[in-house]
Amino acid sequence: MEIDQKHPYHSISIEETLEKVSGKKEGLSSEEAQKRQEKFGKNKLPEKGGMNPFLLFLKQFKDFLILILFIAAGVAWWADQMADVYIILAVILFNAIMGFTQEYKAEKAIESIKSLVKKKAYVLRNGKEEEMPAEEVVPGDVIILKEGSTVPADGRLLERKDLRATEASLTGESMPVEKKTEPVDKDAAIGDRANMVWKGTNIARGEGKAVVTAIGKQTEIGEIARSMGEMKIQDSNFKKKTSKLGKQMAIIAITTALIVFAIGYWYRHLIFQDILLVTIATLVSSIPEGLPVVISIVLAIGANRMAKKKAIIREFTATEMMGSVSTILSDKTGTITQSILTVKKIFTGSGQELSVSGSGYQLEGDFKKEDENINLDKNPVESKLMAIAAFCNNASIKSKEEKEKKEENRKEDEDKDQDEGPKVTGDPTEAAMLVMSRKAKIKQKEPYKNYKLLDDLPFNSEQKFRASLIETEEGPEIFAIGAPERILELSSHWLSPDGPQEMTDEKREEIGDKIDQWTGEAMRVLSQGYKNANGKDSLKADDVKDLVWVGITGIIDPPRKGVKESIQECKTAGVRVMMVTGDHKKTAAAIAVQVGIVESKEQEEGDKYPVSLTSKELDVKDEKFDDFLEHVNVYARVGPQTKLRIAERLQAKDTMVAMTGDGVNDAPALKRADVGIAMGQRGTDVAKDASQIVLQDDNFSSIVNAIREGRIVFENVKKTSYFLLTTNFASTSVLIVGLSLGFPIPLTAAMILYVNLITDGVMDIALATEPGHGEIMHQPPVKKSASILNWDIAPYLLLMAAIMVTLSLFVLDYYMSQGTAMARTGTFLMVAMTQLYNVFNMRSLRQSIFEIGIFSNKWINIAFVASLGGQIAVIKIPFLRDLFGFEELPILHFLVIFALSSLVLFGGELYKYLKFKKNLF
Repeated sequence: MEIDQKHPYHSISIEETLEKVSGKKEGLSSEEAQKRQEKFGKNKLPEKGGMNPFLLFLKQFKDFLILILFIAAGVAWWADQMADVYIILAVILFNAIMGFTQEYKAEKAIESIKSLVKKKAYVLRNGKEEEMPAEEVVPGDVIILKEGSTVPADGRLLERKDLRATEASLTGESMPVEKKTEPVDKDAAIGDRANMVWKGTNIARGEGKAVVTAIGKQTEIGEIARSMGEMKIQDSNFKKKTSKLGKQMAIIAITTALIVFAIGYWYRHLIFQDILLVTIATLVSSIPEGLPVVISIVLAIGANRMAKKKAIIREFTATEMMGSVSTILSDKTGTITQSILTVKKIFTGSGQELSVSGSGYQLEGDFKKEDENINLDKNPVESKLMAIAAFCNNASIKSKEEKEKKEENRKEDEDKDQDEGPKVTGDPTEAAMLVMSRKAKIKQKEPYKNYKLLDDLPFNSEQKFRASLIETEEGPEIFAIGAPERILELSSHWLSPDGPQEMTDEKREEIGDKIDQWTGEAMRVLSQGYKNANGKDSLKADDVKDLVWVGITGIIDPPRKGVKESIQECKTAGVRVMMVTGDHKKTAAAIAVQVGIVESKEQEEGDKYPVSLTSKELDVKDEKFDDFLEHVNVYARVGPQTKLRIAERLQAKDTMVAMTGDGVNDAPALKRADVGIAMGQRGTDVAKDASQIVLQDDNFSSIVNAIREGRIVFENVKKTSYFLLTTNFASTSVLIVGLSLGFPIPLTAAMILYVNLITDGVMDIALATEPGHGEIMHQPPVKKSASILNWDIAPYLLLMAAIMVTLSLFVLDYYMSQGTAMARTGTFLMVAMTQLYNVFNMRSLRQSIFEIGIFSNKWINIAFVASLGGQIAVIKIPFLRDLFGFEELPILHFLVIFALSSLVLFGGELYKYLKFKKNLF
């Protein structure tokens, strides 16, 4: 059996469609469905072939630092230093296991999110309706479409009853689309194929049946997902930075090791074997073998912190990359706004304009006139409007134990998102009307609680209204809600507090002006009306005329709670927020003003650039396009290709771009961006798969938390790198200067390796746990092209090396009179202790340790004590002392060296004070 899943089924009749897919209106049998699944596969979107644990493990060995470590192991093996070989190989293996574990956990995390949103399908099988996993649907199946359900596959409609689908995730159209069964033109755009339903879209209202024409990767949403896999993605910016860092530190390590060998062998004419062993030890200790592990730990800590704040990391390095983001390209619907229509204003025949408090699906709210609460019981016109909103409605609220929930909500965190609450199904516009009426508690009041629905006339695009026949205390009445100009056109009277009044031209003009005003404020305006219908028990469209106009309602998609504050924090942190949406230009500008992206929704006199631009206005050459990008922050009616172009042109200007979104049409830009951020609740599977970060709570504010954590991660990578470089450089400098001044080799190979183990091997991991400090979100983002290691560390590096070398050689010289072993014992302690104190300098590259608190990071303090214990043990325990060639050192001498080595800490404090407080250099 062959079924063409790409045939233009929208252009042929129902009968022809059924014939082509070998289907029947009563559905397939279970046996036939099983055969088709074996032939066509499961109804799943394209995946990357799954995660291969073995290949993921091998991937960990591609790092340049690992290659250098393998070379170092080879040199140690050649020199017959097998202990060093085993240590290095153990470090390499540990790093591989760490990287593998963290990446594996990250993949599992996103899989767990997907498992929470498994879709179900209602299918006719064996002539009966069955509920089954959506991936079991096959071509030719007859799917049952219900209000509030997700369409499991692409299909051709067989029948429909008041069917409307929300297709914003595929087409960008924010309002539900009315569905039909008649064929349409073969070349019709996807959004105009009214007789088709699409996988991943939602049924907003009504019900229907469709025969499945395409599944999985053959669907429209699957085509987009497949195109994502064909895009060539470069290495992440962080991978480039760490790779460069590894090369820089390896070059420094090799260079200094060669200098040690050159001075010892050619200048001091030491025995080849002795200086070779020291050189190997210097090389091994100078190569930051712990850096890959530390980077993995830093990223893991950052990822865990983000996960606790509802941001799941899919691509491990995105943890740090968020800290370098300088521009966020944010979708509007569902990201900045709640994607929930909310009534904010009403205007009635009483002449009153009232504001309605509460947003989203909150069922509590007040009606206010000039900040004073209005009692609707004393306002009959407003009460009538509420009754029309409540009864001329096919939406429903699924809310249980509301009183208990209300008490719980009072105890919840104030930062909890506003859109949580009762589940509302049905058309979003009707849901907004229903929520408003629930705020008024109109169905609990006399006489409205006795009203009954007799007949209903659903909304359609031709009549531009919906109507219901309601049994009231005055007998049957027709309630109508629709486009304001249409209801006004059908009205012959208007309702005043004294009763119906004849509609005059002046009154029509007054109402029209109010409608225009609200439309200009980016509100969607609906109008309400009614009429007596004595003797009627059914309703037709022709009956809806000679209405009594009651009022209008202004509806918005309100911003999410905390977005305005988050955007302000972005500005403080030097992060630009740009709105890129498919919605109307005025709506985008109005929301942008509310959340603080722009200051004015209209272009003011003298302004060279408009507040917002549409995709059509962006159809210009790159030079002009780049000029717009530099000065305009709001882009409306933007399609996928324009989003891609915006991201790419920004990236060409050394801009680190994060793209947020939830729809299929966001996916290409999500993948092209440096960091793609998808919404976990409202986001499509395609959007999640294209992203590096998934926000579980869909909260824009979580992005700021992610940026903060990302900056902490970058700072910690920088701190640990600087710590390793400073200590290793200083240790090597002790050898170089000591040998140059005629001293014997200051430390043996075993001593060098042990210092490396108890300082670098312990303290760098502790330093990776450092939390962020107050200044982290008051600094500009790190440039995309900036290196982790740069010349700004040079003055500090030289200062620390000078202090450490001076102190170490002072101790070496002091103890030389007591023998070389005693001199090396004192030098060992001084080198190790100065490195331990240096870690406190590294906790903040700008702030004093006394500002952030010496004991504020318990892991640093624990590591400090453990490392100090390791130093004392190797000198005080006879077996270890003899093994390493140390001498017994009196406790008083320990204390003197401990105190002297603290000069490193105070030297670092002086450096920060002069550089950042006095700005002397």
